[in-house]
Amino acid sequence: MGRPYNFSAGPATMPEAVLQQAAAEMLDWHGSGMSVMEMSHRGAAFGEILERAEHDLRTLLAIPPHFRVLFSQGGALAHNAIVPLNLVGRRPARVMDFVVTGAWSQKSAQEAGRYGQTHVAASTADCGFTTLPDPASWRLSADASYVHLCSNETIHGVEFHTLPDLAALGSDAPLVIDFSSHVLSRPVDWTRVGLAFGGAQKNVGPAGLTLVVVREDLLGHALPICPSVFDYRTLAQAHSMANTPPTYAIYIAGLVFQWALAQREGELSGVAALQARNIVKAQRLYDAIDRSSLYVNEVDPACRSRMNVPFFLRGDDGQPLRDPAHPRNVAFLRGAQERGLLQLKGHKSVGGMRASLYNAMPMAGVEALVDYLRDFERQA
Repeated sequence: MGRPYNFSAGPATMPEAVLQQAAAEMLDWHGSGMSVMEMSHRGAAFGEILERAEHDLRTLLAIPPHFRVLFSQGGALAHNAIVPLNLVGRRPARVMDFVVTGAWSQKSAQEAGRYGQTHVAASTADCGFTTLPDPASWRLSADASYVHLCSNETIHGVEFHTLPDLAALGSDAPLVIDFSSHVLSRPVDWTRVGLAFGGAQKNVGPAGLTLVVVREDLLGHALPICPSVFDYRTLAQAHSMANTPPTYAIYIAGLVFQWALAQREGELSGVAALQARNIVKAQRLYDAIDRSSLYVNEVDPACRSRMNVPFFLRGDDGQPLRDPAHPRNVAFLRGAQERGLLQLKGHKSVGGMRASLYNAMPMAGVEALVDYLRDFERQA
């Protein structure tokens, strides 16, 4: 048996070619005699790695020149504090609008409340975070410093396939998106975004690295209590090296960027090719679930995530089995493990199952999961 298929939501599966290259360069990067993790972050060798990583990320996501790319630390959860520390001071009222569509935007709003006034402009909590609110219904503040949304909710499996146009909604606040779990899986409309941030451990690289893409006019508004190494203007001025950055994680991210640039799907390349592939992978799994009498996905089909597919097995009464200790859930996970299908257990807050289909998950992995779903249902 070859490598198993890892459906973990993060840290997640990596492109095998990237792991092989990193292994080959572990002891000696390009004849330097050093591993990347041994290099000085101020040296020419790492400077080359950092410069190429930023260049390739800009190319992949078509990031405009008036946006700065920052390689930061702390993970996306820490940036739930770092973002308001940097942006809430833009306006005297210190109001931040939040569109709450799942666990992560909920956490973001709770953390931001420590630094200013949070206003929930819309929420789908009353329907269990199984759909997205129509932007026309959002109650946006007149004086918000920014509007925050999580463009893909990793736990609940909802995704904004199209970002809202805040100007059309009558708001002049910048849109902040947490794109942790869909970065590099699709293009980003930068005309609608002021700041995007995301943890690397899903589609980009190892845990510990955070990507921040921020419009230049949003720099320089940090609160006095903001630590200097988390002040986006300071990071931008220091080219992400206000302190020692996560050097090895940046190196691995750079290899992933190179891998992504090389992807082809028909006449498409790079992120466009990955997006086309991701649409097919996700639809294959959703179709298998929808056609089954044993499995159910409760998310509105119009906003189902292409990256994170939560689903439940049904009990004999037809109801979703949310208890992870239920014998049928236990048997399902045990059988999946035996077939090399790993990390399918749903998040502890919602139960059930979850399959994450990040860029590095091949179609063969999705087909293997679909085959297992069918075989398990026959035996249930």
